[in-house]
Amino acid sequence: MAVPSAKSFHWQSLASLPVGRVYCTPVESGDQLYVIGGCDEDGSPVSNCEVYYPEANQWTSLPPMPTARAGVAVAALGKQILVIGGVGVHQNALSTVEMYNVDEGKWEQKSFLCEAAMGVSVTVKVCLISDCRVYAVGGMGSDMYPQANLQQYDIVKDIWLSLPAMPTPRYAASTFLRESKIHVFGGRQVKNPVTAFEVYDIEAKSWSRFPSIPSRRAFSSCVMTDKNFFSLGGLQQARGYKRPKFVRTVEVFDIEQGGWMKTGGHLNMRKKRADFVAAYLQGRVIVAGGLGDQPAVLSSAEALHPTKNRWERLPPMPTARCTCSSVVFKNRLLVIGGVSHGPSDAVEALYLIDS
Repeated sequence: MAVPSAKSFHWQSLASLPVGRVYCTPVESGDQLYVIGGCDEDGSPVSNCEVYYPEANQWTSLPPMPTARAGVAVAALGKQILVIGGVGVHQNALSTVEMYNVDEGKWEQKSFLCEAAMGVSVTVKVCLISDCRVYAVGGMGSDMYPQANLQQYDIVKDIWLSLPAMPTPRYAASTFLRESKIHVFGGRQVKNPVTAFEVYDIEAKSWSRFPSIPSRRAFSSCVMTDKNFFSLGGLQQARGYKRPKFVRTVEVFDIEQGGWMKTGGHLNMRKKRADFVAAYLQGRVIVAGGLGDQPAVLSSAEALHPTKNRWERLPPMPTARCTCSSVVFKNRLLVIGGVSHGPSDAVEALYLIDS
């Protein structure tokens, strides 16, 4: 398969969100894109729920969530969307779980999480059309302590089942499902970044520790490709009283070999950045936006060529932003909301001009 040229990527500005926000959560369900919750310009969680229609390039407001919140975890289960935890209007962690039925256009209260949690990571394993398993990993409670909980949602019985706890408590971890294993990378413990890489075997119902991420960085991003996991960029805590520094670091875990590759730094990104968007799109690892050494937020974007092993410039995002939400939808990378001068309503799509 030919690798697309960096010159073939372009940005398209789509219809703006009805309300500018940060920490909203996008999810695809039934071939449509939904955006749920978030924080407005006053920092208050919102109950907004919207659906995007690509053919009309239009957002339509749906019935609001019963509970206003930001930073929720979501799971698409056919034509139902499960919304889990998050941060409430009093800046408190929530145990609330609500489900939106796409066909009926209605919200329904579901069983609460075992513990209130923000920064929960969710994975969905589809075994059969009627058998979707939802796994909720980690989180942080209102006491600010990281959690090691692993919970499975039983859709039929509407109950949360406690599974073996994760070895390392954390929240805001990156999770990836590969075959029957959930890979959990990084995350945070209060302000401290976590380097632990642990894997849960769904069939064996047990955890395994894998080699940790080589360097400790906050606000980094993780991406899974066909053969590798990438840990990208971030903010590295300096020793002593020095200020943290933005880095270009790229570390690669070889799935087949089961270890982190020695790259010698030659895979590092062109630009230092943290709190940015990262995705795997059309055979390339993509990064865009974020924060860097300059005082303003970034608009720059770049793509890693998988055979040349070097980063190439892409056209910049039309709207410079950090703390964006993102999703790959219909072979396009959509970058949604985030922070520009304040909460942004921008929605922009990176795509191949020939796709």
